[in-house]
Amino acid sequence: MEQNQPRFDFAMSPSPVVVAYGMGTNSVALLVGMHERGERPDLILSADTGGERPQTYEHRDMMDEWCKKVGFPPIVTIRKGGRAETLEENCLRMSMLPSIAYGFKGCSLKFKREPQDRFVNSWEPAQLAWECGRKVVKLIGYDAGEERRAKITEDAKYEYRYPLIEWGWDRDDCIAATDRTGLPRPGKSACFFCPSSKVAEIRDLRDNHPHLFARALAMESNAELTSVKGLGRRFAWRDHAIGGPLCDIPRESYIEEACDCYDGAA
Repeated sequence: MEQNQPRFDFAMSPSPVVVAYGMGTNSVALLVGMHERGERPDLILSADTGGERPQTYEHRDMMDEWCKKVGFPPIVTIRKGGRAETLEENCLRMSMLPSIAYGFKGCSLKFKREPQDRFVNSWEPAQLAWECGRKVVKLIGYDAGEERRAKITEDAKYEYRYPLIEWGWDRDDCIAATDRTGLPRPGKSACFFCPSSKVAEIRDLRDNHPHLFARALAMESNAELTSVKGLGRRFAWRDHAIGGPLCDIPRESYIEEACDCYDGAA
């Protein structure tokens, strides 16, 4: 659900600062680093596809309490506008897989970037800033090992910043920052049916969340496929429902990059 919009003092901060909170380790580290540096965001947005693993949602709620404790605004959770459906429901209705399975990022645009942009478009501090010719500062949590994702984009509305890269924080630094909260680590944030999942992650889903694995298989079976074999792109997840001959799949065929589905400045 969308929560009430946080209060904002335009006179004190003429350029509103918005954090794109992806619910993973780097997003947590971004907030921790800001707190340790005495910086405060004006808005924290989390776009929910409806397909995260249970522990991800649980950790988001714990971080929301942490934010309130340190004087940050609450985490505002938003979803795609228009037809009320999750990404999973959309794929089932359209008899397809998430677009990243085909090499595109349409699901990210529709379920992550557009809901955030839509919310900010109606957020009074952003409207006031744009009326005055200023930009909204959007902070994105790519770490110092992900410079390739930190695109320099000319945008009339936004100034994109990547604080973790500015601070030189790599993945280990982000994990350490997460540990400093005293909360459990959130783990990787990605849809449980993400086509970019590594085999180890598919196995973990199968073994520890069999009900979610079954839903992923149902999506795969329901899809009308021609250019890809299944959720694994070059292989079908159903082949591993009871163990599967993973050793027969060449390493380069199944080791995918970490989920890059939200390039916030793209």
